[in-house]
Amino acid sequence: MLRRTSEQPVSKRAGRAGAPELARTMGGVGALLITLSGLSPSIGVFVVGSDVIHQAGTAAFVCFIAAALLGVAIANVYAELAAAFPETGGEYTIVGRIMGPAWGFAMLGLNLLTFSIAPAMTALGVVTYLQALAPNLPPIPTALALVALCTGISVLNVRVNALVTGLFLTVELVSLAVIAGLGFSQAHRGAASLALHPVMLSGGHLLPVPLASLGVGAAAAIYAFDGYGSVVYLGEEIRDAPKRIAAVVFWALGLAAVFQITPLVAVLVGAPDLGRLMAAASPLPAFILASGGPVLARVMSAGVALALFNAMIASALMGGRQLYSSGRDRAWPARLSTAFARLHPRFNSPWIATLAVGATSLLWCLVRLDVLVVLIGEGTAAIYVCMCLAALQGRRSGASAHAPYRMPGFPLTPVLALAALAAVGGADLLDPDGRKGLLASALVVAASALYYRLVLRRQGSWAHRGPGAA
Repeated sequence: MLRRTSEQPVSKRAGRAGAPELARTMGGVGALLITLSGLSPSIGVFVVGSDVIHQAGTAAFVCFIAAALLGVAIANVYAELAAAFPETGGEYTIVGRIMGPAWGFAMLGLNLLTFSIAPAMTALGVVTYLQALAPNLPPIPTALALVALCTGISVLNVRVNALVTGLFLTVELVSLAVIAGLGFSQAHRGAASLALHPVMLSGGHLLPVPLASLGVGAAAAIYAFDGYGSVVYLGEEIRDAPKRIAAVVFWALGLAAVFQITPLVAVLVGAPDLGRLMAAASPLPAFILASGGPVLARVMSAGVALALFNAMIASALMGGRQLYSSGRDRAWPARLSTAFARLHPRFNSPWIATLAVGATSLLWCLVRLDVLVVLIGEGTAAIYVCMCLAALQGRRSGASAHAPYRMPGFPLTPVLALAALAAVGGADLLDPDGRKGLLASALVVAASALYYRLVLRRQGSWAHRGPGAA
């Protein structure tokens, strides 16, 4: 279905005369603030970090380092391709231009599903932390209100959103610095022992960490760094984007690594009782409560809630731009495409597309959290695989030859990333929830590719209409 055919993905370009265009009003720093907010180091530490501690014990920080190293390879892929195609369509545009439209629509389907579900999932996570401050807070109505609020904020001008997310991000990073200080100031063991003699809780006892657990933990840690490449959705709003966008990708990954691995190591070094830490349902909040007391625990809960809400804003921003791009390309019925491609006269934002993604997120709030997790499934890994394939094909065909940034170590860099992603997929096949996620992603890919082949290709109205298609 996704076999590359002889049709050229850019051979049928439509003119952009009269089409609304996003304004390039943002610099690299603003783009970095939004990107890092969407990545959200707090999610990596509190959510993913807690899971990896359960899976790999004190080797959790080793798993994070391994995931960050894989991130370097994939970041090189994103940096080269985003510099070649800095368009708001993101992976949909990049993969579609290089591999063919059906491949691009597979990315569009996965992205739209993720961008609509992510705010709902995150809102439910915000509620969990807010309940530490207000125990009787109703989950569903609160989640609905949070999604509505973040959608409204994301309709504003992108520079305003950069300022808002930047302020929230500052609070988030200060919170993580407090955790790091708390752990290192009362160290009970050395960091070297965590790497040389890692232990995990098994059967109520601390035992050496087996290699299989390290693999599972590293696979889970990959998702702590997901988001450094999302700056591509802002490509049409960044001044001199082809030359700046690669730097934003690497800065986002580097800062995320520092602000996630440092507090994680601090917690593992400073925990007075490793067994109790690993037995806790949420190890990070449990550490803060035990080491900093209930007042600090409540303050940190508020800080994490704010960080999660900040990630919701960034996700809504990017989801709206993804839908806007597809509307501009006439991927939907005529009236819908026209509406999705409309920009706000004052804010120059894709307001209808953003509201549409937000409305879908409101509906997802009514679905059970475990179902949402399965539906998102392995979409991130699938997108990474397609981006690596696109990097290889782009060099072979010359489609990405104009990129100002060229990754070092080609083709080894994308090949190693593909090998690591294959290992992650193999680990997920052994897990019942992982298999469900892979199936959900496969169904989305198939349905999206079929939509292009059976509907849009026959109609003949669809074409890439971004700046690179002129």
